[in-house]
Parts: sequence; C-alpha cells; structure tokens
Amino acid sequence: MTESRGLVLIVEDERHISDVQRLYLTREGFGVHVEADGADGLAAARRMHPVAIVLDIGLPGMDGIAFCRALRDAGDWTPVLLVTARGEEADRILGLELGADDYLTKPFSPRELVARVKTVLRRAAGPPGPPPGSTGRLSVDPVSRTVRRDGEPVELTATEFNLLFHLLQHVGQVFTREQLLAQVWGYPGYRDTRMVDVFVSQVRAKLGDASPIRTVRGVGYSATAPGP
Repeated sequence: MTESRGLVLIVEDERHISDVQRLYLTREGFGVHVEADGADGLAAARRMHPVAIVLDIGLPGMDGIAFCRALRDAGDWTPVLLVTARGEEADRILGLELGADDYLTKPFSPRELVARVKTVLRRAAGPPGPPPGSTGRLSVDPVSRTVRRDGEPVELTATEFNLLFHLLQHVGQVFTREQLLAQVWGYPGYRDTRMVDVFVSQVRAKLGDASPIRTVRGVGYSATAPGP
C-alpha cells in the first residue's frame, strides 16, 4: 500500500466537481475529506489539520473569502488553493491578499489541480539553499521558516516566505515576474504575472520599511543588500 501524502480538505458545494477532485487526489496518494459548506469546512480544517485546502470561493453560508480570513486570523497557515469562476478576479486577488497561496480558475483540468496541490506543498516544505541569516533589520531562518523584523516575529505564508527568501538568496539580481513565477511558484510559462505583484505587495506590507524588496521599473523585482 502506498504511503499517504497527507490529508487534503476540499471545500466545494458542487458535488460533481468535488467527486472528480477527490478521485484524482486519491489516485495520487492523498487522503481526502470533502465539505460543501464554508462553516463546516472551517470546522473540519480546525479539527483535521489537513496538509492543504482546496477552497471554492463561491460557497453557501461562509464564502471562501470569509473562510480564508478566519483561517489566517486564527494563525492557521495551512496552504490554501483557491478555486474561482472566471468573473471573480476581484475576489481572487482579495483571497491572495488574505493569505491564499495559489488559485485555479474554473474550468480546469483535474490533473492541473493535483499538480498545483503538489507544488504548494513543495513550497510549504521550504526552499533549498543556505539561510541568509541576519539581513539588516530582518532575521530569516529557513529551518523554522520564521522572519523577525527588529526582533519581532512577522507571520508570512509559505509562498510569501519563499518569495522573500529567494530574493534574499540573490541580493542585487533582478528577476522578471515570469522568472519568479517559474523559480518560486514552479510555474514556467504561466501568464498571470499579477499574482507576483500581489505577493510582493503583501510581503512589503508586513515588513514595512524594513522590506528589502525593490521594484525595477519595466523589469521586475530585486532585493537590496543588508543595511546596518
């Protein structure tokens, strides 16, 4: 028997969609639990501690946005993969700003769903390479995946941490959005580069004036050298 990759919680009110998601994730060795209501899904997340959550935005009762906000406000940083309809761009961006790690737009291939779940789990496991250690006013520890600003802890999602860590490993090097999507998200050739801007904005907001991330107009982003 194949060892389980861990439990994935699916929160989806359309039964035909959740059945397909369950089938493909189960085939890949994941345990799967499905809830059709946002409030029940949130309770399941708190009770079962899944390795990842596949979360539809358009849920009855508590929608996916409220779900994600409640999850993060409680200090739960389980990777969240949002599932959205094509016309929900504003909600999708808001979900990312609230701490979701990625999103898929309906309709999508169930194989892509499995690939995205595997990718967010790899990102949550941590980036390879030596730790940057103390970086000016920041202290970054990739083993415990913690960041401190002026000695105070800063809560980052797995993707936010990996983005910051990647830039700090290559201080002074300028990355295009497409390069960051390939190297941090693991999505070479992915076209929706706005996702990078959203995550950069989130990291900057959390780090304040201690953020080392700089915009290189017309190109992308880089990290500055550590300050005093």
